[in-house]
Amino acid sequence: MSRIYTRGGDRGETGLRGELRVAKSDPRIEATGEIDELNATLGVARAEMGEPMKELREIVERMQHELFILGAELASAPPPEGTATTAPQIAKRHTARLEADIDRFYAPFVGLNTFVLPGGGRVGSRLHLARTVARRAERSLVRLSKEHPVRPEVLVYLNRLSDTLFSLALAANLIEKYREIHPDYTR
Repeated sequence: MSRIYTRGGDRGETGLRGELRVAKSDPRIEATGEIDELNATLGVARAEMGEPMKELREIVERMQHELFILGAELASAPPPEGTATTAPQIAKRHTARLEADIDRFYAPFVGLNTFVLPGGGRVGSRLHLARTVARRAERSLVRLSKEHPVRPEVLVYLNRLSDTLFSLALAANLIEKYREIHPDYTR
């Protein structure tokens, strides 16, 4: 990239990979923006993770790389009929890794059968925020899938990502010695 501005978007359009120009309000661009926001939110959480959370930090960084794969897939123009895409794609292996992370980090909380107040320590709170951004991105992808083809692997991946973030938030709070608070429905 020789410069950061191209002036190509000055009229409310942007380009997809593959030279197709679409409105910035196109659902593909909306969904890609949600994924970008999620990635930035994870970056803030990762920046808070010190040495005791090295393993969580590495997982979050891996997620950030995977979100770039997801964003590239969403921002790619459909290939001509009968040809394979050259865009990076989310694969079942990405989801399988998330499921392994959930199983591992949720294990101490397997008896948890109620909601918890989003919060805790600095990292846990940021991971809860990232979880809610992931859920919003997931809703955006569902809306997108009503207008444009979205591979099922993408929807499954994003659903599992938010579950993973919940598990990591609980794990971070455990590391930071914050106890989970259950909602009080009598207030």
